Amino acid sequence: MARHLYIPELHDAPVVEALCPLCGRPLGSENIDRHHLIPKSLKGREQFPIHKICHRKIHATFSERELLHAYHTWDALKDNADIAAFIEWVANKPSGFYTRTFTSNKKKYR
Repeated sequence: MARHLYIPELHDAPVVEALCPLCGRPLGSENIDRHHLIPKSLKGREQFPIHKICHRKIHATFSERELLHAYHTWDALKDNADIAAFIEWVANKPSGFYTRTFTSNKKKYR
C-alpha cells in the first residue's frame, strides 16, 4: 500500500493563477497563445503563454524586425503608446475575451 505524505506547505499554499505578461490579467483557460519575445523566424526560442488578443495586438502593431530590435522585452512592449492604450482598454475584460484585432495604420504604411 502506497503512503502519501502530508506536507502542510504544499497543501495550505494559496493557488496562484498565471497572469498574462502583457496585460497582467489572469490567463484563464481559453484563447491562449504563445509569444516569442524574439520572433521564431529570427531564431527566437523562448515562448510565453499570453492571451490571444494580446498576442494579436503585438503582431498587428510591430513588424518582426521591430520586435527583434526594439520590443524584445515585456517592459519595452508596455512602454509603447499603442500597447499601453490597448492594455488600458483590455484591463476590465474577462480573461477569455477575444475580438478581432486590426493592423495598425503605422505598420501598414512603413
